[in-house]
Amino acid sequence: MNRSIFKRSLAVLAAVTVSLGVHAQDFPGGKPITIVVPFAAGGPTDRVARDLAEALRKPLDGATIVIDNAAGAGSTIGNAKVARAKADGYTLLLTHVGMATTPVLYRKLPYNYETDFEYLGMINDVPMTVIGKPQLEANSFKELREWIGKNAGKTNLGNAGIGSASHLCGLLLQSELKAEMTTVPYKGTAPAIADLLGGQIDLLCDQTTNTTGQIEAKKVKAYAVTTLKRLSTPALKDLPTLDESGLKSFQVTIWHGLYAPKGTPAPVLKKLNDALKVALKDAEFIKKEEGLGAVVVTDKRVEPAEHKKFVQAEVARFGPVIKAAGVYAD
Repeated sequence: MNRSIFKRSLAVLAAVTVSLGVHAQDFPGGKPITIVVPFAAGGPTDRVARDLAEALRKPLDGATIVIDNAAGAGSTIGNAKVARAKADGYTLLLTHVGMATTPVLYRKLPYNYETDFEYLGMINDVPMTVIGKPQLEANSFKELREWIGKNAGKTNLGNAGIGSASHLCGLLLQSELKAEMTTVPYKGTAPAIADLLGGQIDLLCDQTTNTTGQIEAKKVKAYAVTTLKRLSTPALKDLPTLDESGLKSFQVTIWHGLYAPKGTPAPVLKKLNDALKVALKDAEFIKKEEGLGAVVVTDKRVEPAEHKKFVQAEVARFGPVIKAAGVYAD
């Protein structure tokens, strides 16, 4: 009796295994794939997602890819939605550096960034720039550093809101400069830049997608970029890096990555990662990313394990700075 039950169990297990294998081999098999973006439509991350979706269609056998904007709570609503989704490869998450900052900014999260997701690979890096109001007397980062020192505690540093990339960049900048500034949070980059142009705040650290136009038009003072190498963009190519300006190894970028729910079958993960690698070499996709001021990732971070290792390192880097500031999103 027991032997008969054991044989039947083996047969069922074998059938399930074969079924999973066939499913993985046929994936996506004509079914649509949903990429959840935890931000509103029309924003930078949404743009990246829609451009990537188009580039992924061909390597995924012409699959229909739908964008689902599940915005709110600093990206945690969309992240949690994917963490709870069926682990079959048909629901993915595309998000930015927030994957590494929400675990520190939020003391309670409905998901675990390390254990609730399968990491598929990095997509791009968006550099940031340090800019100042047009009336600022400093004309170089060296002069800016001296000016900040003379105006200790009086310098106003704007950002696009608590937990935003500009907020994090500002925290790191203050930490590296060992200078305390008055932080002024806004509800987005647009009002922050408007006040910078009007002279209501002194400085802002924000991504090139938001600042290049202002720099090119010479409406702001531009001091440095936050990458380790100078940028090739015409309007930014003469800006020094913070690293060469004395803040050794200073690097902050708004990177984007792709994720699946934990437990997604390994063959499906491989097919998704393979498709991602093809998409990142797509000429049209690269052109669109360059138009956003982004640099498509070509290094080892396109590999799932390396991507996860990088995110863990980012959590370790941002954690102490955020905790020292004592500013949380919840």
